[in-house]
Amino acid sequence: MSWWRLLREVTRPAAGRLTAAVLAGVAAAGAGVGLMATAAWLISRAALHPPVLHLMVAIVAVRAFGLSRGVLRYAERLVGHDAALRVLGALRVRLYTRMERLGPAGLSGYRRADLVQRMVGDVDAVLDLLTRVVLPYAVAALVGAGSVALVGTLCPPAGVALAVGLLTVGLLVPLLQAATARRADGRLAPLRGELATDVVDLLHGLPDLVAYGAADAQLARLAATDGRLRAAQRRSSASAGTSAAVHALVTGLSVVAGLAAGAVAVRAGTLPGELLAVVVLTPLAVFEAAAGLPAAAQRYAGARSALRRLADVCAAPVPVADPDGPAGLPEGPHTLRMTGVSAAWVPGRPVVHGVDLELSPGRRVALVGPSGSGKSTVAALLVRWLDPCAGRIALDGVDLRRLPADEVRRVVGYLPEDAYLFDTTIEENLRIGRRDATAADLRAALADARLLDWVDTLPLGLATGVGEHGVTLSGGQRRRLALARALLADFRILVLDEPTEHLDEATAAALTRDLLAAAGDRAVLLITHRTEELSEVDEVVRLDATPTPLTAAA
Repeated sequence: MSWWRLLREVTRPAAGRLTAAVLAGVAAAGAGVGLMATAAWLISRAALHPPVLHLMVAIVAVRAFGLSRGVLRYAERLVGHDAALRVLGALRVRLYTRMERLGPAGLSGYRRADLVQRMVGDVDAVLDLLTRVVLPYAVAALVGAGSVALVGTLCPPAGVALAVGLLTVGLLVPLLQAATARRADGRLAPLRGELATDVVDLLHGLPDLVAYGAADAQLARLAATDGRLRAAQRRSSASAGTSAAVHALVTGLSVVAGLAAGAVAVRAGTLPGELLAVVVLTPLAVFEAAAGLPAAAQRYAGARSALRRLADVCAAPVPVADPDGPAGLPEGPHTLRMTGVSAAWVPGRPVVHGVDLELSPGRRVALVGPSGSGKSTVAALLVRWLDPCAGRIALDGVDLRRLPADEVRRVVGYLPEDAYLFDTTIEENLRIGRRDATAADLRAALADARLLDWVDTLPLGLATGVGEHGVTLSGGQRRRLALARALLADFRILVLDEPTEHLDEATAAALTRDLLAAAGDRAVLLITHRTEELSEVDEVVRLDATPTPLTAAA
């Protein structure tokens, strides 16, 4: 997807508001030009001491232009920003929806901080594109054309000089600016994403960096990235300053050219003397309307780079596509069966090969194997984050590829090793599993996870905050809280991925017993590398660390 297509699609619903903003801006800028031209004629004409009634229309026009200019400018900003913010909202929803469909397999090539920068900074660049690029250029083009026609009618050489000046400011200067600062402006968005990634890495990894004496190296890397960003910003600012100077110079030259052409026309008798001020002063108002064009051209380069980064995410292939004619979700009780399944995150490089297992109601199956054997890949297959490249996975006899991924995840729940806890209260973390859960439901889930007694000892109870990533909880408490959330969601098939990782043997054994007991009549797949935890399971499936490569037929 090109950035232009993305922009066209997200702005189409707001096209009417954007058009209204352009019309209001044209009217406001036109009122400014009309105010300058009418005031210039009025002063020149009044110097000849005509009867005051001959000036009444011009006096009323000056008042009307002066009052309407502010009102119309306010309307332009109001309508324009309303349209731009609507586009921003739609773009963020579209981007978030796309990332939700891509994750996690399709987002493996992106860093988290860089994705946040795209969601925030790059999307905000669209606001600049609409309000500070599209609107100024549209307004300047229409008002400039009308002003050139007005001045050209009074004095053709002055109209030509004004047209040349406007073309220089609106086209030539931005083109030269783009040629000199294109690389710097285009690098701003990627460098901001890189800087955000480096900062997040530094903050999250600070304890380890300090422990291993690597903090200085990370700080040096961060400083180097910041230096490249500041250098790009300096080049961009220097180009903007040069453009502003050229704009002022062109404005002055256009006024001088208009004065010279108008003086010749007055001497030749083709231009009334009182209109000379109109020819000379009107360009000042026109160039005021065009004052933002060099800056708009500069913002365009940065916004285009940001939109390309957004279009890159929107165009990323979805690793798991929903079927065109989806089958209905079976009513249950549910049985999930894998038959001869092979899977690869990268085509041609299988991670697991020939896996067979069955998860039926009340059945506990352990999936064991060394690190790198593909245990987490099996979990990704069961929740349809990844589709198999060989074999079949069926839910009650229906191939998972015939079911929408969201429907599969209503039945199959995944509790990863690093289940995320949000920096909010225990209650809000639980309600992610089911928003409409009652207080009794929350307490029942906590009781099943063997966590209710501890919560009842807290002064704030369910309103207790857990901190970022659940930092205020112990490792066992974090896993039990995540389990309570999964139980609250009422998944009929639970996939528990390394739930006892980083725990001592006694705690791990107790937690495993509690997890399996809390699952009740649900089917459970326990992924672990601890062979001493398997006394409570019905079947053990072992994975080889070096799966056999797929054949060409597969």
